[in-house]
Amino acid sequence: MTAHPAFPTLFSPFAIGGMKLPNRLAVAPMTRVSAEADGRPTPRMVDYYSSFAAGGFGLVVTEGIYTDKAFAQGYLFQPGLTDTLQRDAWRVVVDAVHVRGGRIIAQLMHAGALSQGNPHRNGSVGPSAVRPKGQQMAFYRGSGDYAVPSAMSASDITYAREGFVRAAFYAREAGFDGVEIHGANGYLLDQFLSEGINHRDDLYGGAVENRLRLTQEVVLAVRAAVGSEMVVGVRASQGKVNDFLHKWRGAEEAAAIFTMLGHLPVDYIHTTEFEAWKPAFAEGESLAAFAKRYSGRPVIANGALHDPQAAAGMVARGEADIVSLGRGALAHADWPLRVLSNAEIGEFDRNILSPLADLANQDRVQGR
Repeated sequence: MTAHPAFPTLFSPFAIGGMKLPNRLAVAPMTRVSAEADGRPTPRMVDYYSSFAAGGFGLVVTEGIYTDKAFAQGYLFQPGLTDTLQRDAWRVVVDAVHVRGGRIIAQLMHAGALSQGNPHRNGSVGPSAVRPKGQQMAFYRGSGDYAVPSAMSASDITYAREGFVRAAFYAREAGFDGVEIHGANGYLLDQFLSEGINHRDDLYGGAVENRLRLTQEVVLAVRAAVGSEMVVGVRASQGKVNDFLHKWRGAEEAAAIFTMLGHLPVDYIHTTEFEAWKPAFAEGESLAAFAKRYSGRPVIANGALHDPQAAAGMVARGEADIVSLGRGALAHADWPLRVLSNAEIGEFDRNILSPLADLANQDRVQGR
C-alpha cells in the first residue's frame, strides 16, 4: 500500500514492538455479542474480522474477550479465551486476518461490576460493594439497574489476575500478534482506578498508584507469561459505558496515570474518548496527547475519527501514532481503501446497533 498524497501520515508504515504495520489505521474493539453460547467465535465472526484486513486496515483489535469462567464475562454470547476449544476457534479468525495481510490483537476484558450476562456465576464482583451508575445496556441483552457487586477478596483478585494471564497464554497459542489489557470504559481494572467505585482501604485503594496497582500487576504477569516478543498494550479512558461524562482529577492525575503506565513493559497505550482530538479537560491537550507525552509509548487514539481529516490530524500533530475506528469501520470495512481511492465515506447507520448490536442485526440492516 503506497502513501496517499492527501493523507500520507495515515498510510505510512509503523511498528509496535516487533509487529510491523503497513499503515496507521486500526479497527477499534467493539462488543458484538455474536459468539456461540459457550464463548467460541463463529464462522460469521471469521468473515467479520477478516473483512477489515481485506479492506485495508493494518491492525484489528478484537472486541473484549472474557478471561475466566468465574466473574469475567460481561455479556451473553460474548467470546472468551478460557479453554482450548475457544482458543482453537480464535485460531481460525487469526489465520483469516493474517491471510488477508492484517495483524490482530486480542483485547482481554474482565467486566467486573458491569457484568449483565454471565452463565458461569450468579451476581458480580468489583473492588467495592457499590452499585454502578446507569442502566444495563439493552443492545447487549440487558435491562434494569446493575446489581450491587460483591467486594473482591484477596483470592478473588488473584483469580482475576490469573485469568488475564491464562487468556494471554491462549492468545499466544492461537497466533494473535498481541494482547490488549482492557483497563478502560468502566470494566474491572477501570473500576479499581475509579475513586467513586473503589472504596477500598487496602493496597488497592486510596492513592492513584494503589488504584492502578491491579492494572500494573496484570500487565507484569501477562508480560512474564507471553515473553518479550509478543505485543502487549493497555487501553485507558476517562468515560465509561455506564458513565460517559466521568473525568479524572485533571491534568495532574492524567500525567500520573500515564507516567505509571509508561513504566510498565507495554508496547503501546490505546486511549478512547468521545471525540479524540478535543481537550481531555476544560482546555489543553487531548487524552491521547497526554498518553504520548507522559508514557513515552506509542499511542493508538480512538474516538469519532471516521473523518479522514480528523484521523490524519491526530497523527500529523504527533498526538497519536495510530488511529482506531469503530463506527467508521462498521460503516465501511474497506474504509482505508475508500480513502485511498477517494471513494465516498458514507454516514454510520445507527440501526446496525439496534435492537441488538450483534452481527445478525448488522447483516439485516446492510442486506447481507
